[in-house]
Formats: sequence, C-alpha cells, structure tokens
Amino acid sequence: MKREFKENESIDYCVLDYDCPYLPDKKTRMYYRFIPKATKELCSALIKRGWRRFGFSYFHPICNGCEECKSLRIDVKNFRPSRSQKRAIKKNRDTKVVIRKPTITFEHIELYNKFHKFKSKKSGWKYIPIDLQTYYEEFVVGAHDYGKEVLYFQNNKLVGIDLIDIVNDGISSIYFFYDPDFERLSLGIYSLLIQIDIAKKLDLNWIYLGYWVDGCKSFAYKTNFKPYELLEGFPNICEEAKWKNIDN
Repeated sequence: MKREFKENESIDYCVLDYDCPYLPDKKTRMYYRFIPKATKELCSALIKRGWRRFGFSYFHPICNGCEECKSLRIDVKNFRPSRSQKRAIKKNRDTKVVIRKPTITFEHIELYNKFHKFKSKKSGWKYIPIDLQTYYEEFVVGAHDYGKEVLYFQNNKLVGIDLIDIVNDGISSIYFFYDPDFERLSLGIYSLLIQIDIAKKLDLNWIYLGYWVDGCKSFAYKTNFKPYELLEGFPNICEEAKWKNIDN
C-alpha cells in the first residue's frame, strides 16, 4: 500500500560513513530528512539553517570530529561583480536564458553525463552515469512551486542547466552542469550572476551556495562572490540561524 504523507511530514535517517569527497583521509556522514510534501516555508527555514535539497530529501553533514563544511551565502544587495565576472557576462551576450519548472529529457541526461565524464578526466571526479529515474528523483520531484530550472542555450543548443529553489529570502543553488565544449563561456560563473540578477528582481537578499570547505579546490570559486556570510553549525529548526559576515 502506498504511503500518503501529510504536509511537512518527514522520515529522518542517516547513512553510514563514506570517504569524504572534499578532504583526503576523512570520512563523512549525512543526516537526511525525507519530506515529500515540504512547503515553501519549511524549505526556506531548512535552507537558512544549512540544509540542502535533492528531490524529496533534505540533508546536511554530521561528520564525527569534523566541522569543515561551512554553509555560505552571497549578500545580493551589496554584491558588485569583479572584472572577471563582468567578462563572463560579455562572453554570454548571445546566450539565451529560460526559467521554468524542472523537467527531464534525454538531452538533460546526455548533458549531465557528458559534464561528469569531463570532470572525471579534468578534476578526478568519480564518474557514475545517471539514468532517467535517478535524475527524476534528484532534480525533478520535490520542486513543488518553488523549484526551478534555468536553461542556457547557444544557437538553440542546450549548453547548461541550473537547478534552484526560490525560497522566502533568497535563492538556493541546488546543482549546475554544462557542456564542456562551451567551457570558454564560463557558464558556472555566469549562472551565479543570473541567480543574483533574478534575486534582485524578486527583491531577495541571499544566494545560498551550499557548502564551502577551506582548501577544497572545487569550492574556491564561491568566495569570489563578495560579500558573503558563513553559518555557524547546523542549528535546529527551532533555533536561530547565526550567519557571520566575513570581512571581504
């Protein structure tokens, strides 16, 4: 018999330790909250407290003896693009941007796998191809009325996909991937600049960028978007989220 969940009802669980993808010789463990009918208000509260969302699952690390993962958010109202970020805007003057509800096509799957195969060769990522069912469960379901996909096109060719949640006080970056044949466009940087532009138009204050780990090369780009704040720990839903402005 299929289980019917009530609004904001959840199942909590954690996974066993596994090798940390960010720091060598470290183990990580994730705490999960499965919430099929999460309201925008609950999603907003969890994101503000350092949770991430993939599909119906919200999660954050609970690693034994390690607190290196810091939640980072960009101050939208005070953000000013750097020279390199302005160059990314110029590079994409012919890039078409479409915002819509998350979808799934074979084109999505092909682009995702092409990007990850490229990153496995360039950055040593473990390559695990995604299928239609897994993509659907991670990036389509759970979006409700606040999840969106931002599509990037060059001459009608899909070259980038950005998954986001538009929450009460900002935009939560879920995941971005692009066609490595168009690496010259700096689409990763440009996608964040588009998020900032969307947030400004909606009068939102923050871009929630997920985790930052000092010394992790994959996260180095995040601190180039200034000013930004870091969250102290992962407070409970009933506790205040204490974000600290970093002097930048």
